[in-house]
Amino acid sequence: MDLIYGLIALLVTVVAAGLGFLLYCSPKPRKPTEKEQYYVDRSGKSHKLPSILDDASVRLSCIVPAFDESKRLPIMLDETIGHLESRQQKDPKFTYEIIVVDDGSRDDTVNVALKYAQKHKDVDLRVLPLEKNRGKGGAVTQGMLAARGEICLMVDADGATKFSDLDDLEEKLAKCEKSGYGIAVGSRSHLVSTDAVVQNYILTNHLPQRSFIRNFLMRGFHALVYFLGIRGIEDTQCGFKLFTRKAAQLIFPNMHVERWIFDIECLVIAQGHRIPITEVQVTWQEIDGSKVNLMRDSIQMALDLLTIRLNFLLGIWKVDSIKKQKSQ
Repeated sequence: MDLIYGLIALLVTVVAAGLGFLLYCSPKPRKPTEKEQYYVDRSGKSHKLPSILDDASVRLSCIVPAFDESKRLPIMLDETIGHLESRQQKDPKFTYEIIVVDDGSRDDTVNVALKYAQKHKDVDLRVLPLEKNRGKGGAVTQGMLAARGEICLMVDADGATKFSDLDDLEEKLAKCEKSGYGIAVGSRSHLVSTDAVVQNYILTNHLPQRSFIRNFLMRGFHALVYFLGIRGIEDTQCGFKLFTRKAAQLIFPNMHVERWIFDIECLVIAQGHRIPITEVQVTWQEIDGSKVNLMRDSIQMALDLLTIRLNFLLGIWKVDSIKKQKSQ
């Protein structure tokens, strides 16, 4: 009998220690500072951020997370605005905004973005400077929480994805959307077994081995994602995702993760609430200057993935409905 009590006590201790460790390791996003509740326009004036819970006032919001992107950001914005302006010429009713979320950059990213906005006076370009680095997920979330679009796009500042692929995402999103909910996920999965990335490295005098490692880790990570229950999506990490406003309203106010793995939490919430998700192949190329440490970040992402799954399975993280959020 003493042995049984001892085993029960040991089991309770192990479970309690495990839960304590999970709570300790789980992401705890910080609240925005006073300054982070304002965006800056081209004139340098600050304005109170709108809310994703408000009604939409433009067709498209483009959320661009940027950390030390003073060199690559203007190139990306040139392509982005070129495509959107061309579309606006064809359809004058089409409206959009671009929200550059500076994630506590150490370089001149904020000033570069503001100077770009001053040069393109017809473009609704807003800059949201974060006083302290959050991580890519945190930057995307803060931008989404201030989006005014009927549809909301997250897009990387490096310009790795061809922006005109947005049209394909939007078309597929319209087909899968149900009751205002839907997500179109850009996918690079079709490139993993091709030489497309390697050829880009040869042309730019880089070694192809890094692309091999990236593909190897991508396969391993996808296997882990599948094992832990995120199924039906070949590429969860592509930084080109389009959300309906209702999907963004449900997902982003409930986000916890602020590092690279935040995409997984988005999809866990979406799948848990049966939001339709469609995967769309996009044109993608490796861009020099990546801030991802392949080995270190892959290990961290695997640990974060396990943390996300356990928090939702155990009911530690809960998702508030849009109605409840608006009433708070």
